[in-house]
Amino acid sequence: MPDNLDAALNPHSVAIVGASDNPHKVGGRPILFMNRYGYKGKVFPINPTRAEVQGYRAFPDLASLPIVPDMVIVALAGEGTVQAVEQCARMGVKVAVILASGYAETGAEGKAVQDAMLAQARAAGMRIVGPNSQGLANFGTGAIANFSTIFNDLPCIPGPAAIISQSGALSQLIYSLLYQRGIGIRHCHATGNEADITVGELAARVAQDPQVKLLLLYLETVNAPDKLAEAAAVARRRDLPLLVLKSGRTQSGQRAASSHTGALATEDRVVDAFLRHHAIWRAADAHDLVNAAELYLKGWRPRGRKLVAVSNSGATCVMAADMAEELHLPLAVLADGTRARLDAVLPGFATTANPIDITGALLTNSSLFGKILDIVGADAGADLFFVGIPIAGTGYDVEAFARDAAGFIASTGKPLALGVAQDTVAAPFVRLGVPVFGSDRQALQALHQLAAHSALMRRPRKASAAAPVQISLPAGGKAFLNESDSLALLAANGIPVAPQRLCQSEAEACAALHALGAPVAVKACSAEVPHKSEFGLVALNLASEDEVRAAFDAQSRKLAQMPAARDGIIVAAMVKGQRELVLGARVDARFGPVVMVGDGGKYVEALKDFFLLIPPFDTDEVLEALDRLHIAPVLRGVRGEPALDLEAVAAIAVRLGEIMQAGAGRIACIDLNPVIVKAIGEGAVVADALVECKSDSSSG
Repeated sequence: MPDNLDAALNPHSVAIVGASDNPHKVGGRPILFMNRYGYKGKVFPINPTRAEVQGYRAFPDLASLPIVPDMVIVALAGEGTVQAVEQCARMGVKVAVILASGYAETGAEGKAVQDAMLAQARAAGMRIVGPNSQGLANFGTGAIANFSTIFNDLPCIPGPAAIISQSGALSQLIYSLLYQRGIGIRHCHATGNEADITVGELAARVAQDPQVKLLLLYLETVNAPDKLAEAAAVARRRDLPLLVLKSGRTQSGQRAASSHTGALATEDRVVDAFLRHHAIWRAADAHDLVNAAELYLKGWRPRGRKLVAVSNSGATCVMAADMAEELHLPLAVLADGTRARLDAVLPGFATTANPIDITGALLTNSSLFGKILDIVGADAGADLFFVGIPIAGTGYDVEAFARDAAGFIASTGKPLALGVAQDTVAAPFVRLGVPVFGSDRQALQALHQLAAHSALMRRPRKASAAAPVQISLPAGGKAFLNESDSLALLAANGIPVAPQRLCQSEAEACAALHALGAPVAVKACSAEVPHKSEFGLVALNLASEDEVRAAFDAQSRKLAQMPAARDGIIVAAMVKGQRELVLGARVDARFGPVVMVGDGGKYVEALKDFFLLIPPFDTDEVLEALDRLHIAPVLRGVRGEPALDLEAVAAIAVRLGEIMQAGAGRIACIDLNPVIVKAIGEGAVVADALVECKSDSSSG
């Protein structure tokens, strides 16, 4: 089916069913906006009671039109919407924009009506925006198929930002926040229930617009991850910052999203992992989504995170240092030459250390502001620059400060953000295009985001698996592999596993004890008993033949009493290490393979100290994930304990991701718990594993 997105974003002709001569009604606003914003295509109002609507010739129905329009805006409710969509499909309309609500967001009955409209549209090759949509707005072409009041209250400033949102109200909020900052808009689209066209699909097309320099999305659910990934790929190629506000972080939020647009919930950490994998920055709220907009639009992409803070207030310097540490922005250590130059211009009682307190001397010597910026800007060890001006009134040459700040930006090309609480002080900087924030925290958060997101956007994408993946599953369609087969699958793919033997007799078990060396673990092995410890089928730290025989006998008898196949008894070496971690992977129904790395032990589910990754990824990404765990300081070594071999853990995680990608059609889940991690340079070993097969698995 053709995607018809060109007809959605730049239609040659638009009909409005339910057109109104009143420009402030839902059926009148699109006509008003297309006229106001210079739409050059044909406009066909459909209104059986009027000969003319807002200066355009009106038609009684769609059948009376001289041509088949590319797009039809359906501004009707109830059965009128259904009939209009049916007629559009029969005529060969390319896109129908359905503004009415009352469909999937209301429950099963509404969803059934929505699904029926979609089926008719698809059969005819027609695309649907909505229903429950505020519509589309391309200010670059004037094609405004949207009834938002905000375009009337705050007339659009043409510019480089694009907004695509499931929610119409959120699209207006984001629009207004950008408007307040003087940032122009090129696209503002709201997809509503997304019966057909999704935010991701529109984003993939809008990202190709060379005039778009910043792409902001609001999502309640990720209905088409492949399209969002495609948008992210286009954005990376174009060095286009792509940011997402994704609601539904909590179960309550997910329920609310379902009632709003019929959205289906997805585990939020998986969404986080997906967005991070595709270099999409996730914002916390609408204000956070636009907070760093000016910095992105300057084209700044810093290579590092080292911060220089400057203020005319010592207190601001102290607080800036606190916030920088909180945001993991290291204060730049200024070069000796830089400090010598600062010492030459600052008063004797001022410090040349970073943060730099200009002191009250700025009141009597306005040139200090520009001189200090020039000096620190030349320091190769500084990446980001913050200036805090908590107060400046009569006697301060604020106009000169603004000129110096603008000159710094022009001459260095380095990111500069100011924290200025007074509107009158901020105004001269704003006029000269210097990024100004109402609080120091906002300014520093924007710099942190810019640096972190730039690093994500630069990160090279991992290629395919370095070594072929071997997946051999036994015939029979069992739900799980037993532990022995699970470990064998891992070992065949280069993942180190604990030495072990599958034994069928006490004699074999004793032979395994001598071959592996004491102490050993004895564990029942059955594909039908995946969680052995829950049934007392695991014995640890056995050192003698008598202990091994007793454990073998007890577990064999217990297993015989259970309605489960007996595959044997495992005797495994007890591997010593510094700490137990857990690795796991599963195939998410929406996002595909997902890999988990986290702290091990029996409190895994309760403490939730884990991090998710979307394969393919490399060891650097795993190490970064491990560094974000609450136990990260322990992993690095504390109280005389050695640091752990995290490189070995990372290698296991990378290979696990490759196995999941190769076996996504046959493997549902893999748990590696515990993974015994030794001191740095000594490796890591999988002590137990469980592979869950998909129901349609077959030998491979």
